[in-house]
Amino acid sequence: MPTRSIRMLCGFFLMSVVFFLDVGKCTAVQSELRITTIKQEPYTMAKNSQLEGFCMDLLSEIAKKVGFKYRVQLVKDGSYGRQDESGNWNGMVGEVMRGEADLAIAPLTLTAAREKVVGMTKPFMQTGISILLRKDISEVTGFFDFLTPFTAETWLGILIAYLGTSVCIFIAARLSPCEWSQPQNETNTFSLLHSLWYTAGALTLQGAGPHPKALSGRVICCSWWLFTIVLLACYFSNLSSSKASESTHLTVKRFEDLANQDMIEYGCLAGSSTLAFFKNSNNPVYRRIYEHMERTESFVSSMDEGVRQAKDGDFAFIGESVSLDLAVARHCELVRAHEVVGMRGYSIAAPLGSPLIKNLSVAILQLSEAGELAYLRSKWWASSCIAEKAKSSAVQPHSLKGMFLVLSLGLGLGALLAVLELTSKSRKSAAEQKKSCCIVLTEELTLRMRTSDANRPQENEAKDKEKA
Repeated sequence: MPTRSIRMLCGFFLMSVVFFLDVGKCTAVQSELRITTIKQEPYTMAKNSQLEGFCMDLLSEIAKKVGFKYRVQLVKDGSYGRQDESGNWNGMVGEVMRGEADLAIAPLTLTAAREKVVGMTKPFMQTGISILLRKDISEVTGFFDFLTPFTAETWLGILIAYLGTSVCIFIAARLSPCEWSQPQNETNTFSLLHSLWYTAGALTLQGAGPHPKALSGRVICCSWWLFTIVLLACYFSNLSSSKASESTHLTVKRFEDLANQDMIEYGCLAGSSTLAFFKNSNNPVYRRIYEHMERTESFVSSMDEGVRQAKDGDFAFIGESVSLDLAVARHCELVRAHEVVGMRGYSIAAPLGSPLIKNLSVAILQLSEAGELAYLRSKWWASSCIAEKAKSSAVQPHSLKGMFLVLSLGLGLGALLAVLELTSKSRKSAAEQKKSCCIVLTEELTLRMRTSDANRPQENEAKDKEKA
């Protein structure tokens, strides 16, 4: 009996020692976790010997909620984690499996193969598979592509110039006595509607008579004709070059378009989950894409290499949509296709059975519900193309600023000449009628702006006095 009691006490003692050792080990892990990650913009980047990025901000927020300290280390082999032919895992997944790291936080895709060997949290970001292309390969011809040689601001400037020229011709024809030298029963030819029609005719190089007789009107018309010739030359030059560019490239909007052409090569990251998706798919289109990539060996070794080849214009890079969105934000000549397939998520990896998995998942859900994940996404995916969006092949208003200036000077000179012509006639009339020049000029202006038959306005005024 005493021997049995002694055995029980020894067993209890040994269990207590093991328990306290496990608790001490768990407490040590909880106090400072070893985090493995990989350099990839904008998830983890080095700046002044410090790491920053989306994953670093996410790790900081999660650590506050779960309550642990951490030490970040970069993965030794620079890989995310895939299984080789012998069944061994490399990269971050391998480090977590071997106990070299407690957590792996990176754009690590949640897959069935990885879920079998490590524990994965709830996804902190959703992604899919899409296509990265140059804009001139992916653009589609639209109904209003004939407007593309000029920007919207340039078209607005042309409209303002057209209306301003028409009004100036109308005013000059009203003011200039040389324009109203017709017989008494005729009215002024240049009404506002005819001025608009005349300017439109000149814009299309067709002409619309009669033409102005006064020097002021001719100066305005000459300025408008010169402006029109340069404008049309720029328009047709840009239109022909854009059509020639379109004819040498094809349109790719979907994976089916990519599989049905052989003008450009396409590929994805070697050994990635994207490649595994196409390899394991039963979809005939995806199978054709995989077989083409396998046959041509058009794989890239890194994301940067895929982006560089896509910028060259002869390569379509297939990758995860979130990473492609970042490339579009950084390189303004690139665009991502709208189609996204194979939706999956990025998760944090931990050893199988780790008690941290549930707490990390809860923290991720809390951050998502609070809008913190959306804020971090907008912070690190901010586009650098905002200042460059105005840079386009279309003609900008400042490209034609010289012609707009010449037209403005011509309109101003024409209006000034019209006023001088009217002033000259008013001085002669004032000397004949022995009135003040200002009074006669005021009467002339009033009659010409008020009536459509201002031809010989002084005679009209004299008739009105006789009737009275």
